[in-house]
Amino acid sequence: MKNKRIPWDQYFMLQAILTATRSTCERLSVGAVLVRNKRVIACGYNGSVSGDVHCTDVGCYLVNGHCERTIHAEMNAILQCAKFGESTDDAELYVTDFPCLQCTKMLLQAGIKNIKYLREYHNNEYAKKLLLNQHVKAEKIKIDQEQIDNLPFDEYLSIDK
Repeated sequence: MKNKRIPWDQYFMLQAILTATRSTCERLSVGAVLVRNKRVIACGYNGSVSGDVHCTDVGCYLVNGHCERTIHAEMNAILQCAKFGESTDDAELYVTDFPCLQCTKMLLQAGIKNIKYLREYHNNEYAKKLLLNQHVKAEKIKIDQEQIDNLPFDEYLSIDK
């Protein structure tokens, strides 16, 4: 019998990966999960403003190498909390990619106490300095193939059989 319990960090990071699959960005799919007291308070993925066209449908709207249409996953998660009245103070962020400088500043202002990420992505030196100065830990999380192999997907994927 497979061990069905994975560590918390991997549990929430896998949720961030799953959330990233909703991304409508053609350049990079990013998912973010905000957690407080081992409870998910919001998820976000990168994509267009609700009701606007998506990059996956019409292409990116690039200006100076950046897509003007895309809202970052971290921002979408924070905005979801704002929209539904959920405090982000002392929350943790699980995100598939190291946050950009603008997202880092926003996360600090929102009171995020810990950032856990899966992949390095143009890690900005000033963002790292801000995190250090504010005593916010940015920790790279690893997911081992063995942890993936031990997930009980076969139990759920064979329900109709």
